[in-house]
Amino acid sequence: AMLRLRLLTWDVKDTLLRLRQPVGQIYAAEARAQGLQVQPEALGRSFREVYGAQGRRFPNYGHGQGLSSRQWWLDVVKQSFRLSGVQDEAALTKLAEKLYRDYCSSSTWELLPGAAETLSRCRQLGFRMGVVSNFDRRLEAILSNCNLRHHFEFVLTSEAAGFAKPDGRIFEQALRLGGARPEQAAHIGDDYSRDYRAARAAGMHSFLLRAAGQAEGPEVPPEHVLPTLSQLLTRIEK
Repeated sequence: AMLRLRLLTWDVKDTLLRLRQPVGQIYAAEARAQGLQVQPEALGRSFREVYGAQGRRFPNYGHGQGLSSRQWWLDVVKQSFRLSGVQDEAALTKLAEKLYRDYCSSSTWELLPGAAETLSRCRQLGFRMGVVSNFDRRLEAILSNCNLRHHFEFVLTSEAAGFAKPDGRIFEQALRLGGARPEQAAHIGDDYSRDYRAARAAGMHSFLLRAAGQAEGPEVPPEHVLPTLSQLLTRIEK
């Protein structure tokens, strides 16, 4: 059956863009530039622990709890280094501010295979396009710096929406912004619960980017799975 789609919404991290290096390596390189020796593996473990705890304590970048997303991130970076043994507060502040800025740079990110071509083709086919991402206010700058922003009519972050995926209200906002009913829209992302299942719960179509060799998650109908982004067009043009 032909899907009568008007609107495509996109996750960003690990769907269109991915970090060029693991977080631990990025942080360790910045520490080295400031004369500090910290092991990338230790930093990576510290970061995952701190990021998880911060997200539980202050969900969605502390939205509604009086934190700015910038402060939320500066705290995460500093605590990750503290947990890895860096005690110098002046160094911690400098590291955190530098890494917060660098995260917007195109040198931090790379496009996933097929991303640019697929987005261009979808626009040529006349789809309206938007981003729905659990991300902070830096996403606009990241997309611009990676030369992707022009593909999208809107960029809806969880920080701006006030809700994070899998909350259906972020998808409702996206549908309003894109001027489409749920059944006229499809969401593309790499996370089973936050992207695939959440969009379907909101009444939309959705496709799960699941690279070959990725740990198999829950069962998804094969026609909803994208081994690469380039497969999207064959799925929606049927």
